[in-house]
Amino acid sequence: MAHESETETAPKPMIRIPRSLWISCVALLGLASGPSLLAEDDQCGDFQKSSFSLNPRHAAKGAPTVGSLGAITPVITYHGGALIGTPTVYVVWYGNWNQGNGTDTPAGQQIVRDFLQSVGGSPYYNINTTYSVSGKTITGNVVWGGETTDTGSKGTTLTDTAVRTVIANAITAKKLPNDANGIYLLLSSSNVAESSGFCSRYCGWHTYGSVSGKKIRYSFVGNAARCLNGCAAQTVSPNGNAGVDGMLSVIAHELEEATTDPDLNGWYDSAGAENGDKCAWTFGATQVLPNGAYYNMTLGSRNYLIQRNLKIVSGVNYCVIQ
Repeated sequence: MAHESETETAPKPMIRIPRSLWISCVALLGLASGPSLLAEDDQCGDFQKSSFSLNPRHAAKGAPTVGSLGAITPVITYHGGALIGTPTVYVVWYGNWNQGNGTDTPAGQQIVRDFLQSVGGSPYYNINTTYSVSGKTITGNVVWGGETTDTGSKGTTLTDTAVRTVIANAITAKKLPNDANGIYLLLSSSNVAESSGFCSRYCGWHTYGSVSGKKIRYSFVGNAARCLNGCAAQTVSPNGNAGVDGMLSVIAHELEEATTDPDLNGWYDSAGAENGDKCAWTFGATQVLPNGAYYNMTLGSRNYLIQRNLKIVSGVNYCVIQ
């Protein structure tokens, strides 16, 4: 495959069975007493990636499904790959984040910063410590590494390759460091499309590659305001920005998966689902704010509605929020 930048390379082939062999690259994952969830489609693009599928409930009105899923099967297992003990998160703000449209705004960016700067060490993110293995400890901490802006060097329709190139260019230009423990998030404004399927097939994805011979792990997440019915659980949100609040749940999903399965050969189940996939679009017990928005987590001064993560307890899997 041709690359737009000589400094970055595509990920190596995955060991697991290619999910492109699945019907239409999508499979249904049934969880007892919970809604049907769409599993990731790692190989539907032009390279190996793990993606978070659209909301199968299409942002149903009212409270998010609570339910008690109990033990989740098939169980998630470790396949010997890398883990990231304490990830450092870097953000590339792509597109026009100063549109004054109520969602792509500096205030919206601050909501994201506040979440990323407070999620580390929280009861929620500490769920990932249950994925530690001998010699590879996941601490539950997250370090804020910094940010940079690309106002649209690759236009308003990104390809998967363009996402890699934007991140690689930020690193080679020394706007961001080349960090072996880094997770690089390209967060696009709502006027930006991703041609492999943002808003039509997925809400975000993560993968890995290399820049200047060094491995990087990175993710794409778009502003959910582009498709609230597909990439947000509610259209009224805790922080008054439904697009950004919606994308935060996707960011959390990709961040925890990039920690426990950064090279797509770490933790996943027999169907290929990672920890975030197995609890996608479930939220546990929620509370309601005066504006009608639901939330299940408070970090610092903000409330958030974030999907649950999978916790391992004596080899048994449960979807929990903390």
